[in-house]
Order: sequence, then structure tokens, then C-alpha cells
Amino acid sequence: MIYKQFIQEYEARGMIKKQRADVRAMGRLIRRALKEIEIAKLNLAIDEGTAYTVTYTAMLHAARAFMLLKGYRPSDGYQHKTVVDFTEVALGAKYKTVIQHFDKMRRKRNLFTYELTISISPTEAKSALKTAKEFVDLIRGIIEEENPQAEFKF
Repeated sequence: MIYKQFIQEYEARGMIKKQRADVRAMGRLIRRALKEIEIAKLNLAIDEGTAYTVTYTAMLHAARAFMLLKGYRPSDGYQHKTVVDFTEVALGAKYKTVIQHFDKMRRKRNLFTYELTISISPTEAKSALKTAKEFVDLIRGIIEEENPQAEFKF
């Protein structure tokens, strides 16, 4: 699906709404994502599931900052899925692999959080952390490139 078509469809379905691109809000989200990556690192030795969950949340916060950059926010009952979908379409095929990891983490985090039917291995938590760090850095770079006012000083 192309970006313009995606925006029209998701707006019509009430899944996204226009939102003024707020540099300070984007900064808060990126700063929080970076902090969550550090929190996840500290939790790796204690609880892989917590580390994984916090790692996913870091990606979610970065993706929400990206949505703000583009002038949108999620507005439905499936906000996490909407954020992943938006990011996938807006970033395009070049970043397909990282978005597939993001979506897999979303689903797994949901099962871990609400159903406790799965466990997270140390290897999986470490891999997720690596992916999240790359993703947050990618989004931060895109925001700084597309909006020069958003040069984050942290």
C-alpha cells in the first residue's frame, strides 16, 4: 500500500488523526525510548521478559515520535498495531526487516503481558534490544534530518 492511500484509509476508518508536529513531544518520546533501552539492558540479567517488554516499548515510543513528525497520531483501539502499520508504510520496503521484527515483538509482548503463555529467552531479549537500539537511532536520525529544529541534545 502506498503512503497516501494508507493515510486516506486509516483516517477514514478513524485509526489515525492529524496532529501538529511538536518538536518537544518528539524529543520527549525519543528521550524516553533511549532511557527504556538502558532500562532493558539493566533488566537482561534479572528478567528477560521485562527486558523484552521495555525494549518493545522503546520502539513504540520512537515510532510514535515518527508519526508526530509526519503529522499524525493513532486514535483507535488498536494503537500499537496502527503505529506499526504506519511506520511500515511510511518507511517503505528498505526497512521491511526491522518493521517485521517490531511487529513480531508487538505480538509476542502482547502474549507475554496478557496471557503469560510464552517465555522470552535471554538470546531473544538480547536480539530484541539490538533491534530496538538500531530502530530508535534510525528514527532519531530521520527526525533530525527532516526537521532541523529537532536536533536533540541528549
